[in-house]
Amino acid sequence: MTGPTAPDRDAVRALAELLRKWWELSAREGRPKPTQQSLAGRLGIDQTTLSRYLNPRHPSTAPLRTVELLHTVLRAPAADLPRARALAEATAAGAARKSPRPSGAAPADGPDATAASPQAPSAGPQSPAPVSVSSHLTASSPLTAPPPAPAPAARVTRRTAAARAALAFLGVLTLGGGIGLGWGALAHRAGQDGPPVTAVAASAGATASGWPLACRGDLLWKARAVQYLLRAHGHDIEADGDFGVRTAAAVKKFQAAHGLLADGKVGARTWSHLIIRIDSRHAPQQAVVALQYLLDNSGTATDITGIFTPSTARSLETFQRDRALPVTGVADRDTWRALLTSQGPGIHR
Repeated sequence: MTGPTAPDRDAVRALAELLRKWWELSAREGRPKPTQQSLAGRLGIDQTTLSRYLNPRHPSTAPLRTVELLHTVLRAPAADLPRARALAEATAAGAARKSPRPSGAAPADGPDATAASPQAPSAGPQSPAPVSVSSHLTASSPLTAPPPAPAPAARVTRRTAAARAALAFLGVLTLGGGIGLGWGALAHRAGQDGPPVTAVAASAGATASGWPLACRGDLLWKARAVQYLLRAHGHDIEADGDFGVRTAAAVKKFQAAHGLLADGKVGARTWSHLIIRIDSRHAPQQAVVALQYLLDNSGTATDITGIFTPSTARSLETFQRDRALPVTGVADRDTWRALLTSQGPGIHR
């Protein structure tokens, strides 16, 4: 079977981005955003499958019925439904076009073509069968028959094995080269707002320093986390989930005030100044909103109220326990970094 064509891949990715947006924006009008586990239960599918439907980086095609259910359950905008249906139908049609070759079809040529049809008529008079040396030897002959030559099928098998070994070796070399290029590209991008990058981060969307890189064009969780924290530092910026011109300008102003390179990008150094330690005695409202939003978005159900309640502290402790962090109920530097790298793939327009 052949893989999906470029238009098919684009449709699958566009559908995953739209479904992800519905889920991210479902927390409104006082309603909390459902966790993926609870959402999967309402849809009647397992959480792993739902996670693939909501992952634009490694998407899996969501059936039309599931798309319509998600639209209803998440109360997504009515204007989005026609486009979602069209994308689901386009991806389903693309999958139907890619049907495998019938199992009874034989290859046009190859070493096994003749063997596959032993009764096929010959093109001319038959040649006498080859005479084996061993047929001329009698039991009393002092000569010893030479070892039989390898059968043609055995020779083909050996050649196939050798070819596969060579291809596997070339694959290892190619993979090593690709990883090297990836390291170089990541180092160039993430090094603009942090120390030199020497390794690939384990979490999707995180640099080697362990902090994600947020910049102009980012949507949803990256933009909101930056905006909520900027508001906690007194910047008059709307938390609309769109890292646009105004957010970039506010980031530059914040960076300049803290002696950082004012490039408008939020990397390791900027995050370190932007986050606020939160505990029961120090809990600025907008910083608490950022904390509650990130907790809920990571799968730890949390009400977004802006008040550091005992319930929020318990959710924070649950997150810390699940990530093998010290269970303190305090949002410190390590907890903020773990929260930011637990949000899943970022969405960039």
